[in-house]
Amino acid sequence: MKSEPGEFSIEDLAQRPGQREPWDGVRNFQARNMLRDGMKAGDLAFFYHSNCAEPGIVGTMRIVGEGYPDSTALDPEDKHFDPRSTFENPRWYRVDVELVRIFMHIILLRELKRHPELADMPLVQRGNRLSVMPISEAQWEFILSLAAEDAGPGSEHRPFGYVIH
Repeated sequence: MKSEPGEFSIEDLAQRPGQREPWDGVRNFQARNMLRDGMKAGDLAFFYHSNCAEPGIVGTMRIVGEGYPDSTALDPEDKHFDPRSTFENPRWYRVDVELVRIFMHIILLRELKRHPELADMPLVQRGNRLSVMPISEAQWEFILSLAAEDAGPGSEHRPFGYVIH
């Protein structure tokens, strides 16, 4: 799941009460479908900082509930307002997330692209960067191994929330 750090960063999530926040404002139908139909409570997700000097994976989150209508689409004062969305027929969905861990170092996009194990991951393919993208279990484990290598011998990741996307 990606966000622009100037809009909402992993550090912002760490500061929220209970380190939880609705993941709202997604306005792509394919990504919406993953939020609405694919994500379940307990699923894990990487937090990806995009549209910044050093885009990359900065930590992990847990999905804490099923998808539900995104109320920002109904608020004319919100930048995510969609006049075609109604209470009776919502067009957009969101999930609530909670912080699991902030990595000590960003796993940069350019580093992810160097690994053949990740070649078919949508994130590393040009033009495929939705705000929500699926990942295989093997890719998940490989990326976690990169985060562990990044920490270096004897160092630890800064844990937030639960110790374990």
